[in-house]
Amino acid sequence: MRLRRARRSAGTVSRPPAGRPGSGLTRDAAPGAPTREDGPSRDAAPSGPTGDEGPSGDGRRRKRRGGGGGERSMVPPAEFRSYYGRPIVKAAVWHHDIAAYLFTGGLAAGSAVLAAGGDATGRPALRRAGRVTALGALVASAYFLVNDLGRPARFHHMLRIAKPTSPMSMGTWVLSAFGAAAGVSAVAEGAGLLPDRGALGVARRLLPPLGTAGQYGAAALAPALATYTGVLLADTATPSWHAAYAELPFVFAGSALASGAGVGLLAAPPAQTGPASRLAILGAAMELYGAHRVETTKGLLSEPYTQGRAGRLLRGGRTLTALGVAGAVLGGRSRVVSALSGLSLLTASLMTRFGIFDGGIASAKDPKYTVLPQRERLAGRLASEEAATAKTQQGPAAAGL
Repeated sequence: MRLRRARRSAGTVSRPPAGRPGSGLTRDAAPGAPTREDGPSRDAAPSGPTGDEGPSGDGRRRKRRGGGGGERSMVPPAEFRSYYGRPIVKAAVWHHDIAAYLFTGGLAAGSAVLAAGGDATGRPALRRAGRVTALGALVASAYFLVNDLGRPARFHHMLRIAKPTSPMSMGTWVLSAFGAAAGVSAVAEGAGLLPDRGALGVARRLLPPLGTAGQYGAAALAPALATYTGVLLADTATPSWHAAYAELPFVFAGSALASGAGVGLLAAPPAQTGPASRLAILGAAMELYGAHRVETTKGLLSEPYTQGRAGRLLRGGRTLTALGVAGAVLGGRSRVVSALSGLSLLTASLMTRFGIFDGGIASAKDPKYTVLPQRERLAGRLASEEAATAKTQQGPAAAGL
């Protein structure tokens, strides 16, 4: 108790007693001096700089604002950090079976277009190569898809419903319808091997018109088959895929056409490769345009497509595409040049699909591709709202003037 009283007495400031100079009472104050009752004189000038003023008489706040355009922040600017370095968006569980599925599906679509073009222009070698390749690529595509799903029954279960807003549901139905049409057209190529009599003879006569109908039906479904996978990737939460939702269908459609042209250049004699060369030019233009926009117009989200394995694959694909088109246009009647051009286009299409796939997976694994674009969008939204508010406030003021 004594120790507490000693501490209290030591920390207490003694006040001057009443009736003594400095007590603040009116009776003890000098004539004209301010008292407690009167308070400080309003006419009296400050004797020196106060706590909020600097040596020049300006306040500290004014001095701070004058030099840096605002008060100095005591907190350093925040840097991006992730929670223990963990990704915010869960990466797709797909493996490279899906990347192969993307390539083979596009190859089937491009080959169907090639077969229709060869049949329409009277080039049986192109028609035959397109029909057979379309069916073979479709079978490979179905294998890769089912292998990734784990059980074949899952593909069957997706056919129970048709949901127009689901790219996966629509893709399953497109793949099934395309398979039926491409299968009939490919089987029709073997009609000439059947005997003329009996039931097989009837099949020999019926298969060619059915094959033609199936061929054009597959060509009609080819655009949907070639592009729905791009829509499927963009419909996910993977940052770099979702940001490229407008360009991925162009990239995949162009890649499909280029791969189909590669089949024609590789399998048909040079005298019949005219439509394949034109198809290669169209497909390469679409693919290169879409890939250029994906790699240059998405800001930070374009970065995964230019770095690492994805960047190497896409750059190699561009180079092989350019070489393939050059060989198709300038190769003339050379069978070797035509075959090498077709092989270059097929390899370029494969590398493009794997590059797009790897770029998206890389963007999901790094959390900065999720957080930083969100902050940029938020800052832009706030800036636009402030601009709209300022414009709204300036309207009445201008009207009053």
